[in-house]
Amino acid sequence: MLLLIFLTISVVATSASPWIPMDGNNPASYCLSWRLAIETNNVRAWRTVPLQCMRYVEAYMLAGQYDRDVELIVEQVRVYLNEIVLPGDGMDAWILDVDDTCFSNVYYYRLERYGCDPYDPTGFRTWAMKGESPAIQPVLELFNDLIEIGFKVFLVTGRDEETLRQATVENLHNQGFTGYERLIMRTAENKKQSAATYKTTIRKQLMEEGYRIWGNVGDQWSDIQGEYSGNRTFKIPNPMYFVP
Repeated sequence: MLLLIFLTISVVATSASPWIPMDGNNPASYCLSWRLAIETNNVRAWRTVPLQCMRYVEAYMLAGQYDRDVELIVEQVRVYLNEIVLPGDGMDAWILDVDDTCFSNVYYYRLERYGCDPYDPTGFRTWAMKGESPAIQPVLELFNDLIEIGFKVFLVTGRDEETLRQATVENLHNQGFTGYERLIMRTAENKKQSAATYKTTIRKQLMEEGYRIWGNVGDQWSDIQGEYSGNRTFKIPNPMYFVP
């Protein structure tokens, strides 16, 4: 019985830990360096998470470090907000991405081995149609603060307008994202554009409407790079996938 208990504990510890030596080496140092490289955009256009980093990404997303990182970023947004004096003409805008910025898809990516498997658009669409993505709490609190301060919050997402609008609206609503100015989604007109081009186009249109973009928050570099990105940009960490 004691031997059985020992073996059970050993198996659980091994399967749950990201610090498993491979070929005599500890992969944690590599995975930490890899995550730093992708978050600083030094590694670009990567397609999947390295297989040896699956447990590392799992631990990062679920064991608390991701939450602490997001909280720190939101704190920096608030520092910036304290420096802003709004003109009060109703044209002060803030942009938020939706997926893995407003709410999390980590439960879907758990089934995709936290990004080790190639992106499956059909599988993700099926998940998104369920409308079960939970809010990223610090971002939800920031969202509510932005509206209270007087910003017009625009949610700009690469989700497809035709198939996912209703599910996305309902998911946002049931997670507490209410009172935003506009939810902007991909249409047939911009369906073939890269995410970076599409989001730049949307920001340009907003500025042509007279809005001042004070801030822009997203989990992908394509959310925040390019022209008309706003006075300040803030990136939410995401080691599970890359969107060009």
